[in-house]
Amino acid sequence: MEGKPCAVMLIPLALLLLALSSSAVAQLQVGYYSKTCPNVEAIVREEMEKIISAAPSLTGPLLRLHFHDCFVRGCDASVLLNSTEGNLAERDAKPNKSLRGFGSVDRVKAKLEAACPNTVSCADVLTIMARDAVVLAKGPFWPVALGRRDGSVSSATEAADQLPPANGDVPLLTKIFASKGLDLKDLVVLSGAHTLGTAHCSSYAGRLYKFSSAYSADPTLDSEYADRLRTRCKSVDDKAMLSEMDPGSYKTFDTSYYRHVAKRRGLFQSDAALLTDATTREYVQRIATGKFDDVFFTDFSESMIKMGNVGVLTGAHGDIRKRCYIVN
Repeated sequence: MEGKPCAVMLIPLALLLLALSSSAVAQLQVGYYSKTCPNVEAIVREEMEKIISAAPSLTGPLLRLHFHDCFVRGCDASVLLNSTEGNLAERDAKPNKSLRGFGSVDRVKAKLEAACPNTVSCADVLTIMARDAVVLAKGPFWPVALGRRDGSVSSATEAADQLPPANGDVPLLTKIFASKGLDLKDLVVLSGAHTLGTAHCSSYAGRLYKFSSAYSADPTLDSEYADRLRTRCKSVDDKAMLSEMDPGSYKTFDTSYYRHVAKRRGLFQSDAALLTDATTREYVQRIATGKFDDVFFTDFSESMIKMGNVGVLTGAHGDIRKRCYIVN
């Protein structure tokens, strides 16, 4: 089956990584702060309701922050650290230049520090906020196991090397996901996060103007949709214009993303790539029917739980940062 050999070859690596991190993951618990900060999730939810009510477009960016954190050094809040003299941090890596929501994380963390000083990690804050962003966008709820601790190292070079690229094909993306203990199903399911948020023109302009030669468009992109994108994204040098990743529904967590991909209207090359592999294509086409929303919601919850366990620091490893943007 198309795409299968690559996935099969990578399974042993994924299992090894899962085994290495299993002891840390085992220390994560639902209700971890039941005695030390029993209202942690209520405090986060209350603040998130205020944030999203004022700025509904932040659901996508806050979910994306969690993704970009977990794919570099694991879910340790290293993406939140500021650069310092002599060190360019993850948030300043080229793939992360468009990240937003840092101020919202600081706002929620400040509320938790006021209620429970030096108790709740920034990594846990980011994980809860990502879940609540999905819920507040009318997506699924899932229980979040907590107990992560914060890392103290943040490298722009590592971020540039390890984050899944927007122009990645399935073999490359499968390899990157497998290195984090995530499989092909997680790849196609977590791609569904593109139902929320917007993207800068520079992240997809190559599909419109310079795909194989100057002024050529990606032939896998629906021509009518490409023409529509060109009216907004005028050139590969356009760094300001934004496009909805899920046109008409970018503030709501639903399955319309898969309908766009099935019609060759996925914004990124990585979206279009889902149709090139038999396994991912079958999933896209199934969810695109609109008859399996509950299946996707369950799958997404399960994949988010898996991703939230990647490379976690627990116990005596890591710290509890008082301010998420700087080490203690």
